[in-house]
Amino acid sequence: MESLSCLVLKPSPPTRLFFPPRIPQMALPGSTFGFPPSMDYQLPITTAKLALKPIRASTSTVPTTPSTTSTVASSPTAASTKKALVPIGFGTEEMEAVILVDVLRRAGAEVTVASVEPQLEVHASGGTKLVADTRISTCSDRVFDLVALPGGMPGSAQLRDCEILKKITSKQAEEKRLYGGISTAPAVTLLPWGLLKRKRTTCHPAFFDRLPTFWAVKSNIQVSGELTTSQGPGTSFLFALALVEQLFGESVAREIGELLFMHSADDKPRKEEFNKVDWAVSHTPRVLVPVANGSEEIEIVTIVDILRRAKVDVVVASVEKSVKILASQGVKIIADKLIGDAAGSIYDLIILPGGVAGTGQLQKSRILKKLLKEQDAAGRMLGAVCSSLTVLHKHGLLKEKKATAHPSAITELSNPVDGPKVVIDGKLITSMGLATVSDFALAIVSKFFGHARARSVAEGLVFEYPRS
Repeated sequence: MESLSCLVLKPSPPTRLFFPPRIPQMALPGSTFGFPPSMDYQLPITTAKLALKPIRASTSTVPTTPSTTSTVASSPTAASTKKALVPIGFGTEEMEAVILVDVLRRAGAEVTVASVEPQLEVHASGGTKLVADTRISTCSDRVFDLVALPGGMPGSAQLRDCEILKKITSKQAEEKRLYGGISTAPAVTLLPWGLLKRKRTTCHPAFFDRLPTFWAVKSNIQVSGELTTSQGPGTSFLFALALVEQLFGESVAREIGELLFMHSADDKPRKEEFNKVDWAVSHTPRVLVPVANGSEEIEIVTIVDILRRAKVDVVVASVEKSVKILASQGVKIIADKLIGDAAGSIYDLIILPGGVAGTGQLQKSRILKKLLKEQDAAGRMLGAVCSSLTVLHKHGLLKEKKATAHPSAITELSNPVDGPKVVIDGKLITSMGLATVSDFALAIVSKFFGHARARSVAEGLVFEYPRS
């Protein structure tokens, strides 16, 4: 019988914790990859930039149809597929959960997203509605190569109180298979289960004082035997890549890092702005994020989560016939409403996420086309990431604007800017997509509210952001 502790519904929506500025990182030497499974290794923020060369323009990072098993060329065969469990609950941090699932699936892992609630639909901490693949009760007798816990509150408490998940993870540790947690999960979930004993551990700075003093480490990533821990949403890509390396090896982790644009770009600016104009509004900014089957889940969730943290009113609208979306790497997301229902409102900014299949669906939407043209005619802001620049191009909305995009789409731009992750030209903001969308979303926060607000949000994410 399924434990009653897994069946408790919370009547009120999840709330954000206030996270103080992150603790300064320890600048220890070391490479990005090569975590020995039997040794401790910590990755501080000063060495967290991956020295990877940019992806070739002809390479596409997303499938043409939604898939739960998109892999890189060097991924293992089906016979050696690694199995991973990512549990979610009411109040789970959506960036951490979705980035974990997305990156692991890109590497070739068979990822099961399991709900610890009685229903599959889970309201994440920032308001995103995710749909799990199954309930945790169906996973009790399965063997996983990895159990990875996202953080978020009260999500970590929900995971902690699930007896089935506790047994699965405890068995994972006993049998010396990989397990880990990010953000609040190490302190709130793994610690009460007794799974941090004699393990060097890190977690979100706001919960750092809960960790055993001698074993607590102030680093973005900490690998201690079979246990891997990390600090927060802003370190989710590094956390996921550390797990990919342990499952599949350094070459696969490096290839995935390239696909995600996790390459070092210290010699180029994070952001470039042309024809600067003021974006400030006298009301709470309203932002529309249209989505479709095949849209990039990393981009949807990261943009929405960060903007909502900054107190932006964000509406996620489906251009499909249903609000239920199957994103490019198989993550299931429920939009707030259909695009037709969203069309009656005025938005300060409309942002198009990427994804090859999703971009095609966005381009077909007549309602969205009308909204975009009205937005442009009214002199309001537009944004696009990854491959979605092609939608603006097809509708004649780029004109001579400076912009950037995914390498596979940048040839369609009349005035491309090479180098920066984010390009702003007047009231148009664009990004390469994938791992660059945190910078993209924070740039929007800065334009609406100022740099101080953007930096405050970045600190809560444990995301390195310039002081000025």
